[in-house]
Amino acid sequence: MRHLLDTKSLSHADALRILDVAENMADTQRREVKKLPTLRGKTVVNLFFEDSTRTRISFEAAAKRLSADVINFSAKGSSVSKGESLQDTAQTLQAMGADAVVIRHGASGAPRTLASSGWITAGVVNAGDGTHEHPTQALLDAFTIRKRRFGEASRGRDLAGLSVTIVGDILHSRVARSNVWLLHTLGAKVTLVAPPTLIPQDVSTWPARISYDLDAAIAEGPDALMMLRIQLERMSAAYFPTEREYSRRWGLGADRLAALPADSIVMHPGPMNRGMEISAEAADSPRSTVLEQVANGVSVRMAALYLLLAGAEDDLSGPGRTPNEKGSTR
Repeated sequence: MRHLLDTKSLSHADALRILDVAENMADTQRREVKKLPTLRGKTVVNLFFEDSTRTRISFEAAAKRLSADVINFSAKGSSVSKGESLQDTAQTLQAMGADAVVIRHGASGAPRTLASSGWITAGVVNAGDGTHEHPTQALLDAFTIRKRRFGEASRGRDLAGLSVTIVGDILHSRVARSNVWLLHTLGAKVTLVAPPTLIPQDVSTWPARISYDLDAAIAEGPDALMMLRIQLERMSAAYFPTEREYSRRWGLGADRLAALPADSIVMHPGPMNRGMEISAEAADSPRSTVLEQVANGVSVRMAALYLLLAGAEDDLSGPGRTPNEKGSTR
């Protein structure tokens, strides 16, 4: 794997390989010593042009647990704030010897530009670009669904036969876009629920069903219900009458939580607007996977960095064995 830029172009085999490697990584994180020597001597740069807490810290933790050297680069307070171009920044990273660049950028397509420009030789991981995609978030969501549904038998399995309903600000959500394509590739049936004003115009080309009625979607008994944050910072117009009205029609409160099948799970990529798209009761219920998603994000991002930087050099050991430690279960 040379780069990880989107989920739309991920094959079924590649998606499963990332999820299965993440299973191996998750196994190592239950040990007393969580750190692996796999990427010792490699340098991973977190290049964030947009604010982030969960994603940046998750990638930093993933790289450090693989023994990579990590450089955190924030656009604020850097030469970028003085007008430095992406090309100049990339060439600076190249001169520093970066082996992988994890980039979050407000412009859709920036990671692909970086990967295809010839400015750097490093592998590129898209950590979110504009309203385009956020592939590692979709992968950790799929990992979480698979783990909750199949438990210890999840390795090697896709999501065929499962149904996932994604609710909220689809228009501005790169998480929704990445999830639609990945879940479809893995065999799941996807339903999008939102106000008409928050559905993208080009959604007819997506492998998903559209609904405007959350209660009707819940009545169909989805295996996973994913609530999206209302991205008020990306909105320049009135997409719905009031926050209270949005919560009443498209929020997950106690009544809708109770209407879900007993084995349905509740997901949210964070950060959450509690009381708006999701109630505290739903967010903190045993059905909620919010904290599991955060923990699983480290394992999935470890897998992505491993496959980017070491996957071509080493085959994976068997289940329970650490990559790069063939024949060893240390």
